Amino acid sequence: MLAEPGETDDQGVLVPPDAGEVVLTVPSPEALSRDPAEVRRVIGRAGTGTEPLVIVIDDAEELREEELAALVQAAARSSRPVIVRVIRDA
Repeated sequence: MLAEPGETDDQGVLVPPDAGEVVLTVPSPEALSRDPAEVRRVIGRAGTGTEPLVIVIDDAEELREEELAALVQAAARSSRPVIVRVIRDA
């Protein structure tokens, strides 16, 4: 897993990336742990390709291991890279 800051606008909101296919958007990291089957399903059904899969988290103050567990497991099974974008700090 690699974490790096992305480009932001003048209000501190992440600018959409040039590449990647958004496959899931959630309002907070808690949503990932509330419905882990959905996380696994969308990543698993994204199919093959070269473009990274993008999971968008609208607001997050922090990312806890238990909230990201299903996402990390599903990403490990995917043949495509998975990018997690946190739009803004809660």
